[in-house]
Amino acid sequence: MLKYKKVLVLGIFLLVLTTACGNQSPIKDPLNYEVQSFSYTNQNNDTLSLDDLKGTVWVANFIFTNCETVCPPMTAHMSELQQKMKSEGVNARIISFSVDPKNDTPEKIKDFTAPYSISFENWDFLSGYSQTEIEEFARESFKTIVQKPKNSDQVLHGTSFYVVDQNGVVMKDYNGVENPPYDQMIKDIKALTK
Repeated sequence: MLKYKKVLVLGIFLLVLTTACGNQSPIKDPLNYEVQSFSYTNQNNDTLSLDDLKGTVWVANFIFTNCETVCPPMTAHMSELQQKMKSEGVNARIISFSVDPKNDTPEKIKDFTAPYSISFENWDFLSGYSQTEIEEFARESFKTIVQKPKNSDQVLHGTSFYVVDQNGVVMKDYNGVENPPYDQMIKDIKALTK
């Protein structure tokens, strides 16, 4: 019986040790949400899929062109992040998912982005799916809400920026509306791209 207990204790110790060593992340307290497979249309009417992003770190958010509240500042902040990434030589993509896909055509997306200093070189605004699909995708992949009330042209949605690693795993989320922590985001992206 004593021998059995020793083996059991040793087994538990080894299990804890291997689990701890196997989940080392360059980012503190990673979220580890797995992004579900997708294939959507960008502002140029080109298809972009999760497979296309494999091997690349990316930053994601959820917006829509008819938004009267949080989307304009979020887009301005993401534009600033894009500029900071460029000046620091950080190689990452930006993906903005429309939460109002019925209305957000490539043309409307281009009109919406015109006032901002945006380079489409590494930033894709995605649409081309159903409302139900984006609501499920946001909930399953990013653990955030997207919901379009029946009697409104506004959409309820989360306002975080998410850093996603090369394997399509959401590692961290950050405030995208007020005082985004640009330095921390850049630091985390750099840690993932080493």
